[in-house]
Amino acid sequence: MERIWVEKSWPADVPREFEYRLGPKPLHEYLRQNASDTPDKVAYIFYGREITWSQLDRYSDSIANFLSVKGVRKGDRVALFMQNCPQYIIAHYGIQKLGAVVGPASPMFKEWELEYEVNDLGARVIFATGDLYPIVAKILDKTPLETVVVTGYGDFAPAEPTIPVPQELKHEKYNYTGSYDMSQLLEDFPPVAPRVDINLWEDVSLMVYTSGTTGRPKGAMLTYGNALYKTAASYNCNGFRYDDTFLACNPVFHIAGMVMGVNSPVYGANKMVLLTRFEPEAVITAVEKYRCSMWYSVTPMNVAIMNYPGIASRDLTSLRLNLCTSFGIALTEEISKAWQILTGGCLLYEAAYGLSETHTCDTFMPPDKIRFGSCGIPTCGTDVRIVSPDTGGELGPGEQGEIVIKNPGVFKGYWNNSEGTAKTLRDGWVYTGDMGKIDEDGYLYFLGRLKEMIKCSGYSVFPEDVEVMLLKHSAVAQVAVIGVPDPVREESVKAFIVLKQDFKDKVTPEEIISWSKEHMAAYKYPRHVEFRDSLPATGTGKVLRRLLKEE
Repeated sequence: MERIWVEKSWPADVPREFEYRLGPKPLHEYLRQNASDTPDKVAYIFYGREITWSQLDRYSDSIANFLSVKGVRKGDRVALFMQNCPQYIIAHYGIQKLGAVVGPASPMFKEWELEYEVNDLGARVIFATGDLYPIVAKILDKTPLETVVVTGYGDFAPAEPTIPVPQELKHEKYNYTGSYDMSQLLEDFPPVAPRVDINLWEDVSLMVYTSGTTGRPKGAMLTYGNALYKTAASYNCNGFRYDDTFLACNPVFHIAGMVMGVNSPVYGANKMVLLTRFEPEAVITAVEKYRCSMWYSVTPMNVAIMNYPGIASRDLTSLRLNLCTSFGIALTEEISKAWQILTGGCLLYEAAYGLSETHTCDTFMPPDKIRFGSCGIPTCGTDVRIVSPDTGGELGPGEQGEIVIKNPGVFKGYWNNSEGTAKTLRDGWVYTGDMGKIDEDGYLYFLGRLKEMIKCSGYSVFPEDVEVMLLKHSAVAQVAVIGVPDPVREESVKAFIVLKQDFKDKVTPEEIISWSKEHMAAYKYPRHVEFRDSLPATGTGKVLRRLLKEE
């Protein structure tokens, strides 16, 4: 498809091409340049604790030094297991300064989920917060892990917070035998990071776990160039300004939260107010206190703030741009207009369509031509096609088919999974497994999924992943998992289970759900369980989830 969006819908004030702010180099080099150019300028604010660019650069150099001493080399994978905090940012860039690979793990993971990802990564080092260390301890003898670095959210909290702090920051400091204290490492290891040659487009900097089209989670290998390009394209197309003060409360381990909370501030040398998680009072206070001008949210956050007691007397007028994703609640024109009135003019619209395999941010919404219900138009340098799932042929405007994407953000492939790579990545095009259409003006519309991945509250849930864990229950003989519609969470997991003969009439669906809640991340465990005598399957025994879905 020709780039009809460029001719018909491209905003007049957005350049169709862009040059990188500091040239084509890894984002950790942008961090170094920021520290050189404006060493005393505030980079991150964490509930009132200010961290300058020079401090962030030195801290990440110290971590790189420590990792080098522990034998971490270019290409090695290092896991990060924590909620939003400055330590995450420090470790992220410390790892990449060595040419090593960041492996973000969801802080909602339970034992088996973390064990799977760490083993697949082959990670020998993990950074974790003290509250999550007990989960790490359970997998130490089942994984390659040799070095555990522990930190506490309170380690970077100010003595007198300027923003209401969550309970996590009030916990006493954890000390675990056999682990390293991150704060002590920052004192003990000089900020001397080994210099490593980086091939921008070949060397992998990040491995994000995703489903591809089918199967258990796979590590999508993203390069330093992928991160730079997508960050710069998003920065350019969305009209971010170098004097913007950003606000981040979405999880930075998630690819979209990472672009907005980890990459963009470093790319543009912007001040960032970082919150561990969303709380209405904390967000409102942060905007008032630090005059935040750009925020990436999900719709329920905006609705919660608009319904917050006394909100009419609060001052959110510094906000000029609010990118939003419709998780749980669809972003409607009515919600957008109400937000604009509350904030005195802040635009609220869909952030982007994207996926881990493309380092997300494949589209953007022209602010002067907002179309609610759409994902906007492709970003600079992005090509999007709609193809027939049956023939593979390209379809025209208005026709529904599979979304395929090509741009400089496209991943190198799946870690140790050539078969999965071949199915998803073809001639530089990512076959997303998502259904969509492009209208006559180039706007993309997401219509659903071809692949069996389930989307729960914005998180990807992989049927095989849940099934493997449910099979660990002593009563479960067979299981198949699908997604079912949920008015709040978009989808919820439903498990169809065949019980072992000895357990029939001795276990209830509620007991299975309760057990799952203890052993799986909160967004992942099944909300619905149905017992069956058998499951539909092919002649070779492969369970047909499609038939369960059609029911």
